[in-house]
Amino acid sequence: MSAPELGRGPADAALPSHIPSASACSYPVRAGNALRALIDGEPAFRRICEAVQSAKNSVWVTVAFLYPDFRMPDGRTVFDVLDAAKARGIDVRVIFWRTDRADSLHFHGREDDHAMLAARGSRFKARWDRAQKHYCQHQKSWLIDAGTPDEIAFVGGINLDPMSVSAPGHAGRDGEHIHDVYLELRGPSASDVHHNFAQRWNEASERRSDRGTWSHSHEDVLKFPTRASAAAGNSIVQMQRTVRAGHYFDTAPAPGAERYDIGKGEFSVFEQYVKAIDAAKRTVYIEDQYLAPPDIIEHLHAALARGVDVVYLAPADPERQVKDARLKPSAKAFFERLAALAGFDHFALVGIAAPQTNGTLENVYVHAKIMMVDDCWATIGSCNIASQSFFCDTELNAAIWDEDFVRDLRATLLKEHLGLDTSRMEDRDAMRLYREAARENAQRRHRGEKMNGLAFALDPAMYGM
Repeated sequence: MSAPELGRGPADAALPSHIPSASACSYPVRAGNALRALIDGEPAFRRICEAVQSAKNSVWVTVAFLYPDFRMPDGRTVFDVLDAAKARGIDVRVIFWRTDRADSLHFHGREDDHAMLAARGSRFKARWDRAQKHYCQHQKSWLIDAGTPDEIAFVGGINLDPMSVSAPGHAGRDGEHIHDVYLELRGPSASDVHHNFAQRWNEASERRSDRGTWSHSHEDVLKFPTRASAAAGNSIVQMQRTVRAGHYFDTAPAPGAERYDIGKGEFSVFEQYVKAIDAAKRTVYIEDQYLAPPDIIEHLHAALARGVDVVYLAPADPERQVKDARLKPSAKAFFERLAALAGFDHFALVGIAAPQTNGTLENVYVHAKIMMVDDCWATIGSCNIASQSFFCDTELNAAIWDEDFVRDLRATLLKEHLGLDTSRMEDRDAMRLYREAARENAQRRHRGEKMNGLAFALDPAMYGM
């Protein structure tokens, strides 16, 4: 799929920095938001459970992957959490991804799934929603008390996976560490998360199919929000999405927004990534599960050529498909360009590893989807840096313009990865420290010595081999 035309968004003049917003987007740039980054699964799910427990009106959730043995930090299943909320009279709704994949990492809504819900006496409402072809309904969001003054949204990429609740800086179950991030959001942009949920709920692909709903009729329709939530903080946010053309069609606009033809699709996350990288003046910091699209690699090359410092945190042990791609002649040019990034001394590809209870060091799987630019802008959400995520799956990200939030997030992440406080450092100095520490740790690990912190440098030319 070709990239959309990248113009300047109509609200760019109101932005506090040089990073422009996405222009082809369902949702406007909104001021007045309050944000909190929730680093790693255990604190994220503890906070989400607190919010669910405090809900007064509604709990609405979108689920991509649900592992059968997942438990919240307090030991409950996600169904325990949902059933308890419903028992208090809360309107609980869940949109599950239905897929033909044979694995057990999804709640497919099959006969045995419905039987389990019946045996539990579950009364929350559920719908199943397919993605087109073999793609993924990849959004992972929680929305509490939608449309009320207490509205809170949680947006990110953390799956309901037991490995997500073992924090990567601490000794834990051997080999079971995932690094990830959620964003807690209050204020006007939470109403856009509300709009997204209503749009998906009302047009969920399986709502009229066999076992496509639970505990309600397919005629159950949610009203779109008509008024944005009141200001709750000082952060400027734009909610952004990937939605394939031909999946949803209702063009009812978000509060205060122009009508957007969602039937033609939306690719505002990709647009924003490209604009942010191209606007970078000093630093780009990325944490992502993938580093796949050739066009993003080219934009990073251009940024590095301008003198921008780039640190890219990725899984030290990438998924099998990365290794398989290296065997394909068609991917040769991409891996050559990836390797060429090492020619810039101000670039570092990095992995992280955590000590285990048995004294060994195991690589942490980086599942986060974050980018920060020039210590003034960030994106957090479900969308990976991958062509499928940018153009095919259904994704939801929050783009953030707030220097205080971004600097604090950068310092918090580097504290976890390096064990060092960079809160008083400028972003370029912090990236230089990150590169140096990671390169030193790579040498220490090669010599069998203890690392200082978790981060160690990877060779882009050998990545996935």
